[in-house]
Amino acid sequence: MNFRRALRREEPEINFIPLIDVLLVILIFLMVTTTYAKYSELQVNLPAATGEPTPDRPAELVVSVAADGRYTVDKRSVAFRDPSSFAQELQRLAAGRKDTMVIIYADAGASHQAVVNVLESARLAGLAKVTFAAQSGAAASR
Repeated sequence: MNFRRALRREEPEINFIPLIDVLLVILIFLMVTTTYAKYSELQVNLPAATGEPTPDRPAELVVSVAADGRYTVDKRSVAFRDPSSFAQELQRLAAGRKDTMVIIYADAGASHQAVVNVLESARLAGLAKVTFAAQSGAAASR
């Protein structure tokens, strides 16, 4: 009796070739049985709408910040001491206007702090609508 011969077995091997053959047959079957439908285009007539033009543009308060730190509001030079005094100036200029929008024209060389000062002053003045003016890509490259 030779018991040592049974301990020496070959490892089982997985043969992938039959698996690949079965997958190819399934793929061919799916390709043959698939229906390709061509959808016809629908002729759609879209409705026409006539809207009324906007009655008035909102009141605008234009604040410009120069590269050297100068501030102008509606083309008038304003000295900036602190955000609260600038906020009082913004409130004074926005008095009597309804839903005033603050438009900030900041020079590309202006410091971030100068722009943040205007934002803080607008917040203190109670002017919630704030936007920034920018050049289009074509105008900026000139």
